[in-house]
Amino acid sequence: MEQIYKILDIILPFSWLSYEFMKNAFLAILLIAPVFGILGTIIVNNRMAFFSDALGHGAFTGIAIGTAIGIFQPMWSAIVFSIAFSVLITIVKNKTKTSTDTVIGVFSSAAIALGVVLIYSKGSGKYSSVLVGDLLSISAGEVGLLLIIAIVIIVLWLMFYNKILLVSLNQSLAKSRGINTIAVELAFTSAIAVVVTVSIQWIGLLIINSLLVLPAAAARNVSTNARQYNIIALLISFVSGIGGLIMSYYLDTATGATIVIIAAVIYFITLGLRKRFI
Repeated sequence: MEQIYKILDIILPFSWLSYEFMKNAFLAILLIAPVFGILGTIIVNNRMAFFSDALGHGAFTGIAIGTAIGIFQPMWSAIVFSIAFSVLITIVKNKTKTSTDTVIGVFSSAAIALGVVLIYSKGSGKYSSVLVGDLLSISAGEVGLLLIIAIVIIVLWLMFYNKILLVSLNQSLAKSRGINTIAVELAFTSAIAVVVTVSIQWIGLLIINSLLVLPAAAARNVSTNARQYNIIALLISFVSGIGGLIMSYYLDTATGATIVIIAAVIYFITLGLRKRFI
């Protein structure tokens, strides 16, 4: 990491990047922004805007369960629980006639209620910090973990993007093409579960959904095809992330919240552009 820090000092000799914790946060944004951007496009396409929010609640419950049974690193129990949680939501959604938003709402409410009860009944309120997160607390080792996750997600995305897109647009057509739609959905939701769970300790449960949805929603307002949609979503993710980090440094504000504010402003700007083109 020392070599990477030196390279950053050479190519980006700014005062806000002179501290090691800012360098770690900057590298984390460079890694997580493309992941949030590409996953967000499918979330918006599938009208699953609250799905990542539900997974955040599931991750919180996983942390609570891990704490309750004495796991040294509750984040691992959170990952397992979130994946199981996403699989259960997907199966129930596909096996019943209940609307997607209702299924997500029921699971989300139950998960956050159970998590709060377990966390505070065990006297482990310290883990309530995941509600707001702290991007500036990320360590060099955790940046390495994000690198591995980003590589895996991007590789899977490149390999299976066409199938995921077809399933999100028309499940009947996807089935007629021999695609196992449930398997594709399960793989996609599990990927979201891992990304949300790992990121929640730095982004925060309360705003992580916004970071997944807003860039993609803004990109959709001004895109005319799938390629534009993904590229613009990536660009907005980068601009929001890096812009929010810089602004939070100078304004002394919460980094995650500042990133969301910038993403929201960009969304409303693109909404205005969309109206002009109609």
